Amino acid sequence: MAHISSLGSGIFSYLDMATAVTPATEDVAGYADVFVTANAASITRMPSVREFPAVGTPANIVNVPVYGQNTSSQVQGQADSPTLEITVNYVPADMEAIHALVGTDAVFRFMMCASAQTEAEGLAGTMEVENTEFYFKGKVEAILVNPQLTDSNTATVTLSSQSDFFGPGTIAPTP
Repeated sequence: MAHISSLGSGIFSYLDMATAVTPATEDVAGYADVFVTANAASITRMPSVREFPAVGTPANIVNVPVYGQNTSSQVQGQADSPTLEITVNYVPADMEAIHALVGTDAVFRFMMCASAQTEAEGLAGTMEVENTEFYFKGKVEAILVNPQLTDSNTATVTLSSQSDFFGPGTIAPTP
């Protein structure tokens, strides 16, 4: 495996969406295969991302009072899915494909790379750079445009997760 191995690699982060596909298996390999075998027409990359949310399953620790103890005990509860809101620099022409996906089921890939990658390079069975990926099923639920008078226009794209998060995984670089 060739995961990213430096701190600066997060600046090359992408969110890709595959529509009209279902992973063959509910694991990292099944989800990665969606992006390797899918045709390029079914893959959409979120354009002009300004800020990504945290991706993964958060802890849900529940404090349980115990009679006779000075402190409560802690147990693991079922974690709630994180709020997935992505802030993008809003250029309406670039966002047409994303607007068309509102309410559509998709498989998502959050990819961090050691250097910039085009969508075509991200669809390859192997990549030229170190990369780390997380996957989940969900929907683009809403797009809220935030007009700005002093800065660039932005939009908040809200996603829902409808599966567990799978990862980290990697598409090994070519030897």
